[in-house]
Amino acid sequence: MPKVRTIYRGGSRFYVHPENRDLAHPGVTSILGMLPKQNFLGPWNARMTAELAVDSIDYISSMAMRDRQGAIDYLRGAARRYTKIRADIGSEAHDIFERLIRGEQVYSVREDLEPYLHHFRQFLAEVNPELVRAEDVAWSDTYGYAGSFDVIFYVWLDEDGKPTPDRSGKRHLVMGDWKTSKATYADVALQLSAYQRADFIIDPDGNRTPMPEFEGAYVLHITDETWALKPVETSDDVFRFFLHLRAIFDWDRDVSRRVIGKPVAAKAGTRIVTGTQRRA
Repeated sequence: MPKVRTIYRGGSRFYVHPENRDLAHPGVTSILGMLPKQNFLGPWNARMTAELAVDSIDYISSMAMRDRQGAIDYLRGAARRYTKIRADIGSEAHDIFERLIRGEQVYSVREDLEPYLHHFRQFLAEVNPELVRAEDVAWSDTYGYAGSFDVIFYVWLDEDGKPTPDRSGKRHLVMGDWKTSKATYADVALQLSAYQRADFIIDPDGNRTPMPEFEGAYVLHITDETWALKPVETSDDVFRFFLHLRAIFDWDRDVSRRVIGKPVAAKAGTRIVTGTQRRA
């Protein structure tokens, strides 16, 4: 069976249909990029730059004497470099999580990844989930999107919704997501609601199966200091907001670029396009 591949257009990821190469749906995370940027990002960028300047003042001063623009570029890239480091750690941690939940033994990792390994092992011991799928593609022709989800698993819960690691509680099929960011953010609800309502799942070999019915969704938030499994609301009301973002994505990437036509009148000396010419 053909496999799903991804391409980038205008900075957004698209998933190409495995059988129809002319059909590509935008990725769920690219659609979530239509959310307004948080107003703390500006001050945060400024703080990262200021901290780097103060903490490396001698180095920056020496660099500036040799290459003023180079010093400016170095300071300006502080937040970007930090973000890339965190993203790389997150990607490597996700790889560890997938290996562990698939039952693979992971004996040693880089020192900065050891806390993530330890905390995920704690999660497995205290929740004892049963893996169903991991890192497959959720595909929606109904709404026009696709995306790679982290995990689908069974979890056993008591009457209060607490996990029973001995699996004595009621079994629930749930969609899950791993997050290694500083905090958990509300947009994970939009993300998981979209994955749950996709039409089908495509595995790495290109095999397609219908998306199952879920009894919940969870985000596992893991940092180098702690971990927590948190339920996530993925109701129809939440999904409705995702669909608004899906429409905004089309506006931003396509429709907005076509709504302004060529000038039909302009400053004197500029050639005017007449109605007769337009109808010709």
